[in-house]
Amino acid sequence: MTITYNKIRTRIHLDRITSNYRLLCKIGGAVIPVIKADAYGHGLVQVARVLAQAGAETFAVGTVEEGVKLRLSGCAGRIVSLLGPLDGEEYDALFDQNIIPFVGGFAQLEEIHRRSEQWGRPLPVSLKFDTGMARLGFVRDDLGALLERLKALPGVKPVMASSHLATADDPEGGDFVREQGGIFDEALAALAEAGFKVEANLANSAGILAHKTLHHQSQRAGIALYGCNPFLGTDLAELGRGLKPAMEVRTPVVAVHPLKKGVSISYGRTFKAPTDMTVAIVAVGYADAYSRGLSNKGAMLVHGRRAPILGRVCMQLTAVDVTGLPEVKPGDLVHLLGGEGETITPEELADWWGTITYEVFCLLGLNRREYV
Repeated sequence: MTITYNKIRTRIHLDRITSNYRLLCKIGGAVIPVIKADAYGHGLVQVARVLAQAGAETFAVGTVEEGVKLRLSGCAGRIVSLLGPLDGEEYDALFDQNIIPFVGGFAQLEEIHRRSEQWGRPLPVSLKFDTGMARLGFVRDDLGALLERLKALPGVKPVMASSHLATADDPEGGDFVREQGGIFDEALAALAEAGFKVEANLANSAGILAHKTLHHQSQRAGIALYGCNPFLGTDLAELGRGLKPAMEVRTPVVAVHPLKKGVSISYGRTFKAPTDMTVAIVAVGYADAYSRGLSNKGAMLVHGRRAPILGRVCMQLTAVDVTGLPEVKPGDLVHLLGGEGETITPEELADWWGTITYEVFCLLGLNRREYV
């Protein structure tokens, strides 16, 4: 869904995504771009196309439906669905569009084998192992039964084995990262002993940057692909040097007026002017995926300078302090994210918002996008 009832424009710098991809490949070798959830709000098809031109051969999406959309866009590379089949219709789509699903349950194996008999060929799959996330996947105690079923189900063709790190971006979480890596290695060894040759991937963005001993035949790059350093603000921040945020978001000023000392602004009167001020009313609010949690927090860039948010964020309007900023007028573009020279970084906005950069991208990416 794209929000079409506003004046906000989300600009995506595709060259920066390509630059980030190449940087991650230098560190991690074969990198699989994670472009699930519409490429974290950056555009599924557009991002896949530029990364294919940069050499990417495999793409990880979320749902099977997203994989179908990518395939029908003309993508000729391998497509991996990280969620795998969630309902009956999606099993046939896997065969029809040549999509590799993550499979982490025995019922899924049985259904894939049954469908393979109808399609007349086996389906390549990625075996998903739960090594510590406790969400989806085969656990250590499943290994024996899993190997038995795989041998009995020729319609299931394991070509990949995967798991997901829970604390790779936490400098204090190294012990758990290594524990997960050990459990994953056990699964890989068992598969190899049983005669299954698979491509393994475990490292995410933080794993690529900081946990090279856990690099396997391929790695899955997510948030770093879009320019965020998973170690920003920590002693490991240097590991993410060179990553470039690819998204910027702009919207116009719709009015500028004085606010006298003692006068309140916006709903609830949560802000009263401590002195005579000038305010700009900006065309953005929570209906545009700009969180109400930013009320009286954070700032926007007006004429390249920070203008603090005043009062509550409304449905489609927000007030900012432009006192001392000359010549601000209706129609001037304001940066909610990004900027030229002075910038509002994804990490800053997420911190003000009380969330993470992933959510900032996914939500602001719902607005109309333009590509440069």
